[in-house]
Amino acid sequence: MRAIILAAGRGSRMKELTEERPKCLVELHGKSLLDWQIEALRAAGIAEIAIVTGYRHELVANRGLFEFHNALWAETNMVSSLACAKDWLSTSPCVVSYSDIFYCSGIVRSLITSNETLSVAYDPDWYRLWTDRFDDPLDDAESFQKSPDGFLVDVGNRPASIEDVQGQYMGLLRFTPSSWDVFETAYENLTSEEKVTIHMTGMLQKLITGGCLNVYCIPNREEWAEVDSSRDLTVASNIVCMFLQRKNLRC
Repeated sequence: MRAIILAAGRGSRMKELTEERPKCLVELHGKSLLDWQIEALRAAGIAEIAIVTGYRHELVANRGLFEFHNALWAETNMVSSLACAKDWLSTSPCVVSYSDIFYCSGIVRSLITSNETLSVAYDPDWYRLWTDRFDDPLDDAESFQKSPDGFLVDVGNRPASIEDVQGQYMGLLRFTPSSWDVFETAYENLTSEEKVTIHMTGMLQKLITGGCLNVYCIPNREEWAEVDSSRDLTVASNIVCMFLQRKNLRC
């Protein structure tokens, strides 16, 4: 099993925190987000890890990671960065991780052991985290609906109410070569403008709506956080403390 960390973006909403470094190198509780991710992936048994770089890519060198580079990082998004790693995705199963999240090894193991061709991690208890992150959770929450048998039905859209949201997509996925083949074909069929603007959840929704691929939902039951603002950083630091205390480590 391999893993790919998508770390091309700067994270402009972090303002001065990312003026001189990519978002993945923002420190959370004394360790960069990237190092937390590498630690979780390796603890789950993944030895081969690649990173898709972009902004200030030289700063993430010397970590023992294979590098794919998105030279158009300033003009594109996660889907374009993912496509930069197609050599790995087309040949072996890969866990794919956003670079602005903290998570534990347990959810990675759950993705690794999934029998489905494409699986995504989600937080069924999302409301508590989003309440800490935002004055109004619906300001940022996206739709997430799954079928009774656990397959994704709706994702990435604007929900009408809290009751319409069964969870939140975490930015952690697992592809197999067969699911990547379907994903890549759909991506290549987009217009040039769509390729630049479409988000990962938009691609997932397109595959689901078109009946091209089933996407299985795996619930996360451990600590995790998304860091997209200075407020998020404070919330995430508290979550890391809970994680360390659970592991009987010093906070």
